[in-house]
Amino acid sequence: MLDFIYYPVSWILWVWHKVFGAVLGPDNGVAWALSVVFLVFTLRAILYKPFVKQVRTTRQMQELQPQIKALQKKYSNDRQRQALEMQKLQKEHGFNPLMGCLPVLLQVPVFIGLFHVLRSFNRTGTGMGQLGLDPQTNAQLGNYAFSPEDVQSFLSARLFGAPISAWITQPAQSLEAFADFGGIPDRWQIAVVAIPLMVIAGIATHFNSRASVARQSEAAAANPQAAIMNKLALYVFPLGVLVGGPFLPIAILIYWVSNNVWTYGQQHLVFRKIEQEEEEKKAAAVARRNENAPKPGARPDRTKKKGTAVASEDEADNVSLEKPAETDAPTNPSADSGSAVQKNTAPQRNTGVQKNKGGSKNSKRKRR
Repeated sequence: MLDFIYYPVSWILWVWHKVFGAVLGPDNGVAWALSVVFLVFTLRAILYKPFVKQVRTTRQMQELQPQIKALQKKYSNDRQRQALEMQKLQKEHGFNPLMGCLPVLLQVPVFIGLFHVLRSFNRTGTGMGQLGLDPQTNAQLGNYAFSPEDVQSFLSARLFGAPISAWITQPAQSLEAFADFGGIPDRWQIAVVAIPLMVIAGIATHFNSRASVARQSEAAAANPQAAIMNKLALYVFPLGVLVGGPFLPIAILIYWVSNNVWTYGQQHLVFRKIEQEEEEKKAAAVARRNENAPKPGARPDRTKKKGTAVASEDEADNVSLEKPAETDAPTNPSADSGSAVQKNTAPQRNTGVQKNKGGSKNSKRKRR
């Protein structure tokens, strides 16, 4: 049903096994272990850009926490309006909350696919996903991208004496599949290899969670839901690795350790890169502000004001020069004298009216 996941995972594992098997030998346990490690590295390299997008989205959501809380408080009684306003806020700032979960969601089918492919090398059990085959029939069947010879090579591979497809709590009937390929392993041999991997995987999970929590803002860390998730990531998830480790094949524990090692390095690299970008943006903003601001001790530049004042004076001179040119047009002296008389009489009438108005006001004051 999930062959679209199983086949790509098995093909990537097959390619890396051919690479390391050509150097160390096809039945070498280290070659198979390195194949699992580089399967993880290949998939994580493919998910690098979504991881960067996840980090940026998480930081944007932390910066927008005050606005998100304000919207939740404002529309606490109207869930529909609150959802619309939240979508509008997300659209304005250009981020999608689903991008914050995308890398994790993509790793889940990869983990399921790898777990199924590794268990399918040994199908002698009767549990979930097992066919209950006898050891001889199991060794003659291929496993997705792997041929029957590859299956026999995987069953023969040992890592410090333990098959990398074995787990601590594996039933005795399932362990019989290794009888013709290096002998049935002792359970203590499996535990000696599996337990250190479980401890390393738990510690790596804790430190990855610790690094992620340390980069959260104070507002985000103060959120009750975020505080609960931080405690789960710091203590419950690493403990879950220790509790579930005995039920996981050694190859899956190798996957877990290598995945955490990659996450630790990638997390520090990406966060450092984003912090440098933010510092460069802040420095550029400060430089622009300093360029626009006047230098200490410098007088304000008033050349623009002086230029406008000189321009206004020139305009006034031009206007004053144009007015006499308009009055020089008439040549009839009688017309000029008549117009002069009219111009002189008009203001006198106006002044007389103004004086009468002033006198009437004074007389009214005296009467009062």
